[in-house]
Amino acid sequence: MALRTSKFPPYTSRLERAWHYGHRILSLLILVFLVLPILVIVPLSFSESSLLLYPIPAFSLKWYQALFASDDWMRAARNSFIVAPSATVIATILGTLAAVGLHSSNFFGKSLLMAVLISPMIVPLVVVGVGIYLFFAPYGLTSSYTGLILAHAALGAPFVVTTVMATLQGFNQNLVRAAYSLGASPPRAFFTITLPIIAPGVIAGALFAFATSFDEVVITLFLAGPEQVTLPRQMFTGIRENISPIIAAVATILIVFSTCLLLTLEWLRGRSHSNAV
Repeated sequence: MALRTSKFPPYTSRLERAWHYGHRILSLLILVFLVLPILVIVPLSFSESSLLLYPIPAFSLKWYQALFASDDWMRAARNSFIVAPSATVIATILGTLAAVGLHSSNFFGKSLLMAVLISPMIVPLVVVGVGIYLFFAPYGLTSSYTGLILAHAALGAPFVVTTVMATLQGFNQNLVRAAYSLGASPPRAFFTITLPIIAPGVIAGALFAFATSFDEVVITLFLAGPEQVTLPRQMFTGIRENISPIIAAVATILIVFSTCLLLTLEWLRGRSHSNAV
């Protein structure tokens, strides 16, 4: 007969055990506090009522049908899926190259340059929006897809830089030197040695850049014209002018979409950790 053993060492005091369980209960309560306001939106998107209120009188899919039948919402969704992937590609390429360059070289002012690269993550978006608008306006890049894509790429690139730099901390630079000694050119060494190893970090940074662009509204308010309205801006306009359960339907779809992104990031993090081990 097998004996049951406690997961606690025999010398663990009651206070330590109480802290063990109390810490987990407190963490769970904080998680519920943070997530519950988001999950409250989901049932409202299936309400038959035109008002966002509880209790829900009856359940219906008519707001999802209205969403997919609306030209304004479909145009906003199309714009989001034009701007976000394009900005992600630019941010991923520039952020990866910047991270590799910073990691492989030491020079005066490296810390200052790194601070400048990640400044869009720290500076308030209103300040960034005003600066980008004043910079783009003389070149006619406002009210255009090009200007909006470049602005979103600038916001997403710091996430790529930070994630790739974190991945490069465990990278063995001797592998690149060995490739050089065998006659490989720098581009070939990068694509055959460096990139496959840091790929989880690059993909994670790209997902962060995509989520940042897809969810961005402040810069879009400064730069986008009537033809470049994205989903967040359409939601912002709807909340200001006419609150409709369609907004709850859009929010529910975005919650599911963001959850899928987070699960993908967690899978990549686990894969990167297993590769490192």
